[in-house]
Amino acid sequence: MMDYKAIPLKGAEYLYTYRNSQQISGQTGLIGYLRADFGSSGNGFFNTWNEFRADYNTDEFKEEFYAVIDYFREKNRFLHKRRDMENFCYEVGNTFEYSNGREYGVRVDTEHYAFLMRLNPYKGEYNLYCYCYRKDWLDSHLEWAKKGIRFIDSGYNNLFILPDGGTIQISYLNDTPKQRVCRYIDPCHVEIGNNLYHICEFAERMENIGATYKPV
Repeated sequence: MMDYKAIPLKGAEYLYTYRNSQQISGQTGLIGYLRADFGSSGNGFFNTWNEFRADYNTDEFKEEFYAVIDYFREKNRFLHKRRDMENFCYEVGNTFEYSNGREYGVRVDTEHYAFLMRLNPYKGEYNLYCYCYRKDWLDSHLEWAKKGIRFIDSGYNNLFILPDGGTIQISYLNDTPKQRVCRYIDPCHVEIGNNLYHICEFAERMENIGATYKPV
């Protein structure tokens, strides 16, 4: 049996333990995600699979996926029952680069796939979200996203670089400033809120309406 390692999430990896847009999910090779809880007793494992790409949900993927879940479902491992997840999260909590005190994240790699898990050991809530990716696609996207999101003016002059998942504040002439989360797509495209823009298109739109923007 394989000895799988659960590695605490690093950098922006935690962003990929949540549902993302069709564009980002496609670029990262998302196959789908598993959502599970331990039930009221803390000893069950009630789960639902949510598929994104049926053509990636191959027998090879299923074999590796089930092997990972079964491994961590064994006694004293963090998917065995709620108490084991609590112990795991509290024992290694200081090593998590991403932790908001309620949720913790780990990554488990197999030969071809990456499983990014968000763990929540609290009763009455979903205790696991496991997002399943083609490893090479995800790692390629993460490497590019490390460069950050470039914001420019309409003359293509650089204004600032925002990290993937960062926030900008847009100030309008006659309206309350709005904050929008931004996601890296590629060197020339960005998701701002729920909208996809070419970086020059966004700059031109803001200038046309007299709006300014800055990193938060």
